Amino acid sequence: MTNPEKSAIVLLSGGLDSMVVAGLAKAQGYELIALTIDYNQRHRIELQAAATIAKHLGATEHIILPLDLTRFGGSALTADIDVPKGGLGSDIPVTYVPARNTIFLSLCLGLAEARGARDLWIGVNALDYSGYPDCRPDFIRAFEATANLATKAGVEGAGFTVHTPLLNMSKAEIALTAARLGLDAGMSWSCYDPTIDGKACGECDSCRLRLKGFADAGLIDPVTYA
Repeated sequence: MTNPEKSAIVLLSGGLDSMVVAGLAKAQGYELIALTIDYNQRHRIELQAAATIAKHLGATEHIILPLDLTRFGGSALTADIDVPKGGLGSDIPVTYVPARNTIFLSLCLGLAEARGARDLWIGVNALDYSGYPDCRPDFIRAFEATANLATKAGVEGAGFTVHTPLLNMSKAEIALTAARLGLDAGMSWSCYDPTIDGKACGECDSCRLRLKGFADAGLIDPVTYA
């Protein structure tokens, strides 16, 4: 039987970062309730990865919630916009999905309150990342404050904590943490623009960050690249 006081609501995209966050929560003794958002993203293969990871880590519940953000568009992941392949620039890239982490964390919050859980875990990173504004420490602190103002559990109960253990890690440190936890990185998926035959493109921002991280860590990335 699930113990709400030791349950972690983990936002599990299927990517390397979310896999490591879920692994860290489990290592700290939390029972995992995984939430994956099917937002009709271009890289839908990550949904399969999320299911594999949730099963491997023994999640007590894994919800794949449909939320079609292609109705909003505004991103290369949700609209007919080419995924950039030229490397990271100084501007927020078109792979940014408008307000994605705000939307997704709000859904995690609703699930947490419904399940009686108080701990939300998300794999945001503010070091080796694409420059998305909703991955910054200021955003996480603001959301946590909002969570405790906007909910019955926050007002009447012990309140909520948003856990971001990867926030200040390099991608190399994240890859090494996966290895330390005994997690097969091949279960995860990072590429924004997979090929028709299911290979990672190796050129999008997410692939570049991942490949550099594994190289810097002295590890081999088991994912197959085009």
